[in-house]
Amino acid sequence: MRKLLSLTLLALASSSAFAGGYRVSLQGQKQLAMGHTGVAVVNSAEVLFFNPAGMSYLKDRFNVSVGANILTAKTKFQNEMYNWNASTTNTGTPFNIYASYRITDWLSAGLAVYTPYGSEVAWNQDWQGAHLVNKIDLKSFYVQPTISLKVNEYFSVGGGPIYVNGSVEFNRNLFRGDNITDANGNRPDVTLDAKGISGWGYNVGFMFNPTNKMRLGVNYRSKIVMEARDGDATFHDVPAFLQGTLTNTQFNADLPLPAELTAGLSYQITDKFLVAFDINRAMWSAYKALVVEFANGAPTSNNPRNYKDATTYRIGAQYKANEKFTFRAGWYHDESPVQDGYFAPETPRNSSMGYTGGLTYQIGKRFGIDVSFLYLHFDEVDNSYDHYTEGANQNVSFGGTYKSSVFSPGLGVTYSF
Repeated sequence: MRKLLSLTLLALASSSAFAGGYRVSLQGQKQLAMGHTGVAVVNSAEVLFFNPAGMSYLKDRFNVSVGANILTAKTKFQNEMYNWNASTTNTGTPFNIYASYRITDWLSAGLAVYTPYGSEVAWNQDWQGAHLVNKIDLKSFYVQPTISLKVNEYFSVGGGPIYVNGSVEFNRNLFRGDNITDANGNRPDVTLDAKGISGWGYNVGFMFNPTNKMRLGVNYRSKIVMEARDGDATFHDVPAFLQGTLTNTQFNADLPLPAELTAGLSYQITDKFLVAFDINRAMWSAYKALVVEFANGAPTSNNPRNYKDATTYRIGAQYKANEKFTFRAGWYHDESPVQDGYFAPETPRNSSMGYTGGLTYQIGKRFGIDVSFLYLHFDEVDNSYDHYTEGANQNVSFGGTYKSSVFSPGLGVTYSF
């Protein structure tokens, strides 16, 4: 039972902490359209997420940005040796709300609410990898109060705490294949349900404007440890000879989200044309293992994950055609933190390239409508997960070829005065 729940929680952590299998950047319509650059861009209240120091340089005293996306993620799995085939299509609806207010000429304050990790991944319950995952449904909400101090026209700093709260539901079969079933022929499975998962972190940054056309920015987002406490593990369709062993219980686990460091610059080539470059380093190597404690007295379990640090390179451009229309486009390359032998269907995520675009339609001087899109193409990968244990079978491998893609249109509004 200890090994069973440990492996289930390991799968849960990899999915819930890292965007339900897809680490997709969707934290603002304007900046998403520019390749999700933003650490050195001052366009709107979206700067609260990308670099809170930039609040000091917003033109208007009061700024609000509200947006949402529809995310559609598709994954195909194939193992030619055993003639296995499976696919999954899943959706998510991340949103963001940003608001800022200039209190004095040197002090600004704001609030950011966003959902960077929130999606559902569901495979067919009879597929060949059902012993690793059938379904995961994640919901998370980030709340970030922020202040920014303007030292002068050239330099500013900003930051604030981050509070995260969410829930996750995870289901997988208990055994490989269909050799073990209940009296009705149903394969036994387990559902893990954890609500009120929470954690604290912080976001700090600075912005430097060496000329009136160039901005430099640096932002640091701390590691956040999500604390799952008294989660419920519920078993279904358990055969009679196992009902005394596989009893419902509770669990505790800490699920780390890695720290991130982003640096970048933007340059106003002409009055109409702006370009931006960002580089992001995610400290995935902090995620060595998942430690799980059980309420039924089973020994504490330590599960290796062995992720590696990963870098994302971003480029974006903005063209203001006239007072009504502004057009944007961008591209980024996102490295995978998953190492060989740890590639699981809970996180079918290899290195990827994102293609973005969008526009703003301005209605008067205060109100604008933002439209964006993202197409994310993951490199085809042939890899495996080599750390599943069942009874006397140690480190049973499950692998094949994965093809994944994500498409996400978005819509937002901005208002300022």
